[in-house]
Amino acid sequence: MKQPGEPDGFARALALHRAGDLSHAGKLYQGVLAADPDHARALHFLGVLHHQDGRSNLAIASIQRALRQAPDYADAWNNLGNVLKETGQLEPALRAYLRVVELAPGHAEAWNNLGVVLRGQGQVEEACKAYSRALSLDPALVAAWRNLGNLHARLHRFDEAIAAYLRVLQLRPDDAAAYDALGRSLYRSGKVQQANEVYAKWLEADPGNSVARHMLAACSGAVPPLRASDGYVRDTFDGFAVSFDQVLDQLGYRAPALIGDWLERTLAPADASLAVADAGCGTGLCAGFLRPRARHLVGVDLSPGMLAKARARQAYDQLVEAELASWLAGQQEAFDLIVSADTLCYFGALETVMINLGIAMKPGAHLVFTVEQAADHVHDYQLDPSGRYSHAVGYLRGCLTAAGLHLLGAEQAELRRELGRPVDGLLVSARRPRP
Repeated sequence: MKQPGEPDGFARALALHRAGDLSHAGKLYQGVLAADPDHARALHFLGVLHHQDGRSNLAIASIQRALRQAPDYADAWNNLGNVLKETGQLEPALRAYLRVVELAPGHAEAWNNLGVVLRGQGQVEEACKAYSRALSLDPALVAAWRNLGNLHARLHRFDEAIAAYLRVLQLRPDDAAAYDALGRSLYRSGKVQQANEVYAKWLEADPGNSVARHMLAACSGAVPPLRASDGYVRDTFDGFAVSFDQVLDQLGYRAPALIGDWLERTLAPADASLAVADAGCGTGLCAGFLRPRARHLVGVDLSPGMLAKARARQAYDQLVEAELASWLAGQQEAFDLIVSADTLCYFGALETVMINLGIAMKPGAHLVFTVEQAADHVHDYQLDPSGRYSHAVGYLRGCLTAAGLHLLGAEQAELRRELGRPVDGLLVSARRPRP
């Protein structure tokens, strides 16, 4: 809405901005500022536009200029906090949000944003209070319900998390992320049948959803697919990429370190001479163990979001977005070493991928990977309610042998902890014999 005394150019710019036409909106904001360099609203929204365009430093400078002209401009403080938060500057973001709620105590979005920053700083109870304050001001604020649910789930307060996710679905019945989080909270609280019902309802609402289909198979006890679909893997890990490293650290994730320790115990001292593949590289958590040994280090993953995080490590010579088994089939005797940390737990049947791993290994090459260990009554593999597959040692041995690979060892290991309990796994190593 145009405010009294405001130039027509600003109103047009704001309308274009809200319609998503950033280029023309930016030009009009600049025109307003050419005539009035101190126009606080134009400075503010130009800053928002800069952030949307990926120029966050310019965004911060422009919004700060707006605030010098209008120090009590609560929405500008809120958006300054948003830019600072999204660029990892939590302490100044916190100060910005505190300023908003000082100026406008009824600003529900600011209270929600404040909760996000407090949680990022580890102040979980204060974050919970901030989300609750936001919801007391705006009971229909979906983001606050979602954040509150995520916080309760992180603290293993599953009843509270479930209630929050159900509220999200009441407000937004087609919210895929809420269905996913609700189902996982039910499973993690031991309510597998209720999780199954949620996944069935989700799949009925969205028949093409790969995550719903996979998790329904995991919780229903039906005959499982041979492996997780490409869509499931991509959708799950793209959504998980931003918080992946932090969440796994909180779970005591050990698979990369177990692989690194095996390399130190088994292979010759690192001399950067090997062609190495990180099969299912994710965000690149194995890169630190592999880079000192690698003349050429390739990471392959199906999730572009995970690959973007791996690329930021600047440790790989090549990163490939591809389905693992198919990609391996085209890498004839290319690698001296292949590692795979917690990737094969998204495959049930391993015969094909093991054959393709053998194809990609040079004679004398080594393979080391982790999988979750199946219960004693399982003879090959099973799809667990977590959505991951677990495998029996005898089955792994048979798959390796059929692929022409020699099993070196299958060491029992704790891969991480979930709900305070260890996740039992296997560190498996093999070698392709020389002729």
